[in-house]
Formats: sequence, C-alpha cells, structure tokens
Amino acid sequence: MLFSISASAQNAKSFTLEEAIAYALTNSYEIKNAHIGIADADQLIKENKAIGMPQVSGSLGYSYSFKLPETVVPLGLFSGMPVDGEFEKLPAFGAKNRITASIDAQFLAFDYSYLTALKAARTAKKMAFSQKEQVEMMVKNQVREAYFPPLILEESKKTLQKNITNIEKLFFETKELYKAGFVEQLDVDRLELSLANLKTESNNLDRQKELVYNILKMIMNYPADQPIVIADDMNRLLVNAESEDLDGKINYSTRAEYRVAQQGQILQDLNVDYIKSTYYPNLMTFAQYQQVGQSGKVFQDNLWTDLGVVGLSINVPIYSGGAKSAKLQRAKLDLEKSNNQMRSLERVIWMEIGNARIAYKNAVQRVQDQQKNLALAQRIYDTTQIKYKEGVGSSLEITQAEQALFQSQQNVIQARYELLLTKVDLNKALGK
Repeated sequence: MLFSISASAQNAKSFTLEEAIAYALTNSYEIKNAHIGIADADQLIKENKAIGMPQVSGSLGYSYSFKLPETVVPLGLFSGMPVDGEFEKLPAFGAKNRITASIDAQFLAFDYSYLTALKAARTAKKMAFSQKEQVEMMVKNQVREAYFPPLILEESKKTLQKNITNIEKLFFETKELYKAGFVEQLDVDRLELSLANLKTESNNLDRQKELVYNILKMIMNYPADQPIVIADDMNRLLVNAESEDLDGKINYSTRAEYRVAQQGQILQDLNVDYIKSTYYPNLMTFAQYQQVGQSGKVFQDNLWTDLGVVGLSINVPIYSGGAKSAKLQRAKLDLEKSNNQMRSLERVIWMEIGNARIAYKNAVQRVQDQQKNLALAQRIYDTTQIKYKEGVGSSLEITQAEQALFQSQQNVIQARYELLLTKVDLNKALGK
C-alpha cells in the first residue's frame, strides 16, 4: 500500500498557476465552443457572399403523351370560307416523346440589402472573437479562484505541521519533567490536549484536500482519476498591483463583455440599415439555354430544337401594407435599447472597478495588520515558553499562547488568501 501511495505521488502532475490556466484554455469545452462560434461566423460570411454569386442550375426532363391533344379551329378555316360561330377538331398530331434539357443562370446585379448583410456577417465574426475572449477571461478567473484554496490548504498544512513539531517537542520535555517530579500531571494533559487538537485540525485539512483538488480538476477539465499537485508559492503570487490599476483612468474597452456589447450595438445599427435597404429596388440578370428533343419512339430519331434567352429583371418595392415601416421602427427601438444597455454596462463596470480597488487596498492593509499581530503573538509564545522552561510559567499560559499563535497564523493565511481573491477581482474588473 505504501508503494502504491508513493507511486501515485510520483505520477502526480504539478502545475503552476500559469500552467493550470494554459491547460484549461486548451481543454475547456466552453472555449472549444467559442472556437466553433468563430468557425460558424466564417461560414455565415461565405453563405452571405454566395447570395451575390451566379446561381446556376440544370434540369433534364422526359415526358410521354399517351394521348396527344386535339386542336379546335373555326369550321372551314383551311378551305378559305370559315363559318362564323362553328368549330371543328383537327386530328391529334405531334410527338409523343419529349426530352427537355436546360441550363438556367441568375446573377444579383445590385441589391443594397446584400451589401448590408455582408457587413453584418463580418461584424458577427468580430463579435464571435470578442465572445471567445470573454470566455477565455472567465476560464482564467475560474482557474485562479479554484487554484487558491489548494494553495492556502498547503500553506496551512505546513504551518500546522510546524506547530505540531514544536508542541511534540515541548510535550516530550514536559513528560520528562513530570517523571522527574518537577511538573504536575495537569501540565502534561494540557499539552497532550493541545497536540491532539492540532492533529485533529491537520486531519481535517487532509480530508478537505481531495475536495479542493477535485474542484480544480473540474475547472481545468483535467482527468478526475489522475492525481494533481500545485507547484506555486503564495509569496510569488502575492505581487502588488500596479499604481495604474489602483488609480488610473477607467478604460471600458478592456472588458471583453463591453467589446461584445459594442459589436452587438453595431449589429443593431446595421439591422436598421438593412431594413432601410429593402426600400430600394434590386436588379437581377438571368440567362437560359434549352434544348428540346421530340420523337415518335422513345429516344429514337429525335428532332431537336433549342432556345436561348438572356434578360434583366428589376424589382421595385411599392407598398407593403406598412409592414416595413413597423419593422424599421422596431429596429430603431432595439438600437435605442442597445444604447441604454451600453450606458448601463459602463456604470456597472465603473462600480465594479471602484469597489475592487477599495477591496484590494483594504486587503493589503488587513495583511499588514495581521502580520503585526502574528509577530506579537510569536513574541508572547516565545516568552511564555522561556518562562515555562525556567519554572516561572504554567502550562496553561503555554496552551493559551500556543492557541493565540495558531489563530494569528491562520488569520495571516486567511488575509493573504483574501488578498489573492481581491487581486483576481481587481484584474477581472479591469479586464486583465
């Protein structure tokens, strides 16, 4: 079993934060779908372009007249003395078998709505790229937020193990003093209880370990049955924010969702242009070539005739019952709504950046305060330990000082964790 555990640990793949983000960007289903969206936008452009290309079709048909039509003519027409109001039928004539082969071609010579549709398709592709960037930013932030809990857990585990080592040493020395009759059993019991509490806390961290790593695997889309470890150090990640990030001018376009909204606004504007363009006439050119073969027997002795036609057709919209006017007004209302949404998004971004800056500054100050408290708790613990070893202090003081030190250590770790999160929120608000 020990060999199995050792082999598993050796096979575990380690990731720095940047490596974890890169892995997620490569394997995320959301990003794969975003790339599909870009490919779909490319096909939409090709589809719209094809409307303006020549449309060529061919047809081949065969028909058999099992009963030829009879022709009605005025009576006496062929004798030169037609009788008014009277008619006669001529014997049926014609070929029963008919083969028709034709080629038809159409070309859109001019249509203003076609040009507008092409612009809209290109804008849709730009929007797809912006959406991909938005998804990438979302995945990056998700990985960061999922990476920090294991990092904090490992940090807490190291600190806790250091405390356990110190208490174990003190517990051993106290037991020896008890055997020599210099301390009471109560002193031994108190230290034993403190040691047991620390080990219980360590076991709790071990149980949480699998949970936080599973969340990280899911966010990275990493195989759930394969082990993983984090390779980063908290001190390396705790990089101070730049002054420009904390006090610089807000640039809304750095946010991917703002760029998506901008492209959406352009599409709404193009929709207005598109509906306006349907008021203009469009011009089509066409050409047709046809051959007809007729015979009395199937596919034998065909007599062929052909026909070629070219021409122009112009379609001029005159009246649509007010439908186009209503569509145009609705498109203008949608554009106005889009403008309002842009202004609203700017206010939201402004608020998020402002709040993120305040939260980050507060988190920096909180870390500094907790580090001062930790230094004080460490001095108290060291002094209490010296007094206890010299016989002028009690085990109760040692226990209380140890608990205060451990709490201060956890407060520093928690404050550093919150600083990491506020840095993520600041980058998220700034679109970094």
